[in-house]
Parts: sequence; structure tokens; C-alpha cells
Amino acid sequence: MATTTATRPASTGIENSLSTGRLPKWAPYALLFGSWAVLGIVFLFMQLGGMTEQYNISGAIFLGTVLYIVLIAAISGLVEGRRQATDRFVTSLVVGAFILALLPLISLLFTAVSNGAARFDLEFFTYSMRNVVGEGGGAVHAIVGTLLVTGAATLISVPIGLLTAIYLVEYGRGHLARGITFFVDVMTGIPSIVAGLFAYALFVIFFGEGVRMGIGGAVALSVLMIPVVVRSSEEILKLVPNELREAAFALGVPKWLTILKVVLPTSIAGITTGVMIAISRVIGETAPLLIIAGFTPNMNYDLGDGRMMTLPVFTYFSYANQGSDPAAYIDRAWAGALTLILIVMILNLIARFIAKAFAPKLGR
Repeated sequence: MATTTATRPASTGIENSLSTGRLPKWAPYALLFGSWAVLGIVFLFMQLGGMTEQYNISGAIFLGTVLYIVLIAAISGLVEGRRQATDRFVTSLVVGAFILALLPLISLLFTAVSNGAARFDLEFFTYSMRNVVGEGGGAVHAIVGTLLVTGAATLISVPIGLLTAIYLVEYGRGHLARGITFFVDVMTGIPSIVAGLFAYALFVIFFGEGVRMGIGGAVALSVLMIPVVVRSSEEILKLVPNELREAAFALGVPKWLTILKVVLPTSIAGITTGVMIAISRVIGETAPLLIIAGFTPNMNYDLGDGRMMTLPVFTYFSYANQGSDPAAYIDRAWAGALTLILIVMILNLIARFIAKAFAPKLGR
């Protein structure tokens, strides 16, 4: 007896998400970017209509995110039901909190780029401010001064901070170690102006009143860098497994060589990141450099002789002491701020490369 089997058409693999009570995967992204676009257009028309002086990108992103939270909850409630709508609402709140945390960074970058682009030219990076009044001039003397002072501060701070961290983790016990930890914590909260006054008082002992030099600025910055290097390096060294140390000791390797050949290579990536954090912490300091490094419109390559300009001080003076052409000074101030941001960004990229290149290879 012949039987026939009913056959169904092959599934095409394409289903209507809305008919199954589920939003498409791309729906939240479309709603988020669409909300941003709508509020961006609204703020653009407000600027063109004279209601606002300049485009408010932070306001557009913030209100667009609020609109996205409302829309995703409402649409999900209509299509997916109350339970899934609640889940999407809470998820959108988390996304909104993350975007809100990023808003200051977005606003800062947007403001710095939009205002600093006017003087971000070749002249700005090749000329100093010597004999310049009004338009023109550049910040090459401040860029060189920043790199020299920060580099010298790093050379002072990293050996001291790293050796202190090694002592606290590998050797430190008792009252001395606790005392060092306490004073390192205290130094972490020292105001930067106090570090500048300390460096000035120190150099006055050797060079007399009115001393101004780049190496003094490096000493002031190192006072701020050392506790950051100590704390970050200490935490990274604590993460090195004790099994690695014990394996080296079992092979007869002395402790100092174990630290040099096992502990430090294992933690080099984290130590590099901590050093970059410390550099980023001090490279924008203005107050201590105003006190001890001073201000000059001239190029100075010698850390031990004469005043030395740095980018934070250059930005401050350009904004605070506007001459006959205020617009030119403000443009230079924004260009200096943008240059400082780019230097920090480049240093962090270099740190990531170093950390990746020298991190221990755990695979076989």
C-alpha cells in the first residue's frame, strides 16, 4: 500500500521578529542612534536660530539618550510584553549611565578640537613666542619644555617608586613598612602647589632667592608622581603568583635574582600602565611649574639653567594675559590644550604597546 508523506516548504530562515513578539536585534541600536540624530538636528536648528551661541553636543547626546530610554521601554512593552520591557528598560538605564559617564570626555574632546583647530598648524609647532605680540607665534618652546621636565620627573620617580614598591611587597615587615605605606598614602593627597613650594624651598638653599629652572619643576612633579608609582606598582607586584617565586627558590635562585628575572618581567605590563597613569597625572600640572620653572617666551633646552616654559603654563598665560589681540591668545591657549591631550594620548598608546610587547607569554 503506497503511502504519501506531506511535505512542508523549506524554511527560508527569515522570520518577522515583530510577529513573534521580539524586537529585531538592530532595534535598540537604531533607536539609540536615531534619538541622537533627532536631538542633534534640534540643537542644530536652535544654534542656527540664535537660541544658543554654540552647538551643544553634550546636551544633544544626553537628551537623545533619555529619549532612547523612553522609546525602547514603550516599544518593547507594545511588542514584547511587560516583562521583556522591564528588562530592556533596566538595560537602557545601564547604557544611559555609561553614556552619562562618557559625556564629560566627549564634551572636552569636542570643545578642545573645535576651538584648538584654528591654530593647529605648522607654525604653532615650529615657532616660539619670542618677540611675538598679537597673531602668530607658536608653542614649540613649551612642547620641548613639557617633554624635558616630564621626562626628568619620570627618571627621578620611577626608580624610587618601583624600588619602594619592591621593598614593601618583597621585604617590608613591621613598623617601618607600615610607616612607609602611611606616608605614601599621605603624599598621594598632597596639593600640587605644596609640591611646587617644596621644590622652590629646596633649590633656594643651593641657588638663592628667585631661582627658576626646569629641573626644579621636575623635582616638584616627581613629588606628585612617586606615590602614584608606589601604590600602582605595589598592587601589581602583589598579583604575581607566589608559586612563581617558590619555583625559583626551589631551583636555588637567590631572592634578588628572582625579583629581577621572575617578578618584574611578569608584572611589567601593569607597572608600565601605572607609570603612564602617574605621567598623565602630572603632565598637566600648572601651579608647581609656575612657582619653580617660571615663564619664558624663549626656547630653553637646559634643565639646569634659566626659566623653562611648559604647555600647561603656556596655556594658562595665553588665556589669562590676553594682549592687544585677545582672539589670537585664546586660539593659542586652546591649541596648547589640544596638544597636551594628544601628548597624553600618544603616551598611553606607547604604554599599551610596551605592555603588550613585554607581557609574559603564557601559551606554549
